[in-house]
Amino acid sequence: MIITSSPKLTFADFLEQYPDGSGRYELVNGELVKVEPTRADKNIARFLVRRFDRESERLNLDYIIDKDIIVKTVTQEGEERGRNPDVAVVKAEVWNRNVRTYGALTEPIELAVEVVSTNWEDDYIDKREEYQRLGIAEYWIVDYLAIASRAFLGNPKQPQILVYRLVEGEYQLRSFSGSDRIFSPTFPELELTVDEVLTASGIREL
Repeated sequence: MIITSSPKLTFADFLEQYPDGSGRYELVNGELVKVEPTRADKNIARFLVRRFDRESERLNLDYIIDKDIIVKTVTQEGEERGRNPDVAVVKAEVWNRNVRTYGALTEPIELAVEVVSTNWEDDYIDKREEYQRLGIAEYWIVDYLAIASRAFLGNPKQPQILVYRLVEGEYQLRSFSGSDRIFSPTFPELELTVDEVLTASGIREL
């Protein structure tokens, strides 16, 4: 028996073959991978989009905030990947350089947010490394169910929001939980606590 395998997709292939109207996808290991967030994940993403958007308007920061922005990343091994953060914050001047193209960016964005699901290693390890390499200035991991291992969340585990800030090419971490006000370099005057984000999930027992 002869087993043949399909050639791995490049980022350009990924954009060309992206299935319209059938959900969100990422390019991982040269393949289209469907991203299927839960309703709670979507609730948090929508909530953060609204809060970031209001803050951007209030301070006249001129950001584009969206849930459907694809970003090209590259792994340490040089593999091209296409990531679709749950929330992305982009400078308007970057977004508007070529408004006739589709929503894929090859430049670093200001802020990426990932709401953690069962494949938490992707957010904590793979995406963190890729976003750092690309030069994304700020990266949030919203682990509202405390899914990650104790190595990341401590013992006992509790829901947290981890904020990575890019300093001289490497991420520095601050963790927030409970009633902590989340400090964001992108939105330095943002008045937002972890508890408010958890409540936005719609899960009553949180």
